[in-house]
Amino acid sequence: MPQDLEPRLLRAFLAVAAELHFTRAAARLYVAQQALSRDIRRLERALGSELFVRTTRQVRLTADGERLLPYARRVLDAHEALAAAFTDTERPLLVDVGAPVGTAYRVLGEARRTAPGLEFVARYLSGLTGAAAEIAAGRLDVSFGRIAGIDAALRCELDHQPVRYERMAVLLCDGHPLAVLDEVPLDALAGETLYTGAGNAATAEWTDLAARLFTGRGIRMAAPFPEIAGPEEFVRVVRKHGWSVLASTEFIAVPGMVVRPLAAPVPLSPVSLVWRRGLSHPGLGVLRSAASGLATAEGWLDLPPDGWLPDEDRAAMARNT
Repeated sequence: MPQDLEPRLLRAFLAVAAELHFTRAAARLYVAQQALSRDIRRLERALGSELFVRTTRQVRLTADGERLLPYARRVLDAHEALAAAFTDTERPLLVDVGAPVGTAYRVLGEARRTAPGLEFVARYLSGLTGAAAEIAAGRLDVSFGRIAGIDAALRCELDHQPVRYERMAVLLCDGHPLAVLDEVPLDALAGETLYTGAGNAATAEWTDLAARLFTGRGIRMAAPFPEIAGPEEFVRVVRKHGWSVLASTEFIAVPGMVVRPLAAPVPLSPVSLVWRRGLSHPGLGVLRSAASGLATAEGWLDLPPDGWLPDEDRAAMARNT
């Protein structure tokens, strides 16, 4: 067993394990694919084990590769913590809140209120799938969203804290027959077509949740559409196409449209605070405390008796980190 392994080799391994694709992993690390392949071969020689099975069609972890994952993450966590401990100037914490409304935005606001001396810089990415890749690559520190919808290999690089069960809703044009209701029963959406972010790879966890909710209920998913970047562009595209949209009750205002909670059962969108394992920054602790305080004060983690949630989401949200 080698006594010294370069952190770079372990970062290369974790990137390939997350992407299961050498070209994408190289892009994530900003290195040439040939250099990444060399680093993986060096690591395999140092460990005396094959870590990946490579074919022309796919890359997958071997049993030894699966075994290495938690050890590699712990080594890099310790390395990052050591570096952070000897950093004199505290950098800003980069926090993705998705939109200037809702759970994440409120948590950020509370953190800024309680720790005005720290700098929290907001980012507005469109989904946790995209944000999680940015976190793992070190280009983002924190995001919020549905952790159970993230690829398992990538989740090995992340940690999370359950924050809220957001009630899901439907965004309807003012003239839609269902817009007059205070809340919309799921059965009433049978035969309807809803936009769910299909076609936007950055929001794949939301589209997956929608597919699970729609199954067996006769609700159709709108055809895939390219990524819509930013609230203003979202409003423009949705109004132009006249879409009904699967949303949450915490949603941006769209002129000429109304948000109506869904019911019977009450579908829930699980929200966690998500960060890179080993992240050492005082702002993270402030964010976590702010999230816990709001969740307790407002009952954000109380499950309604008729709440709907996939089993894997229940398991993920039951975790107390």
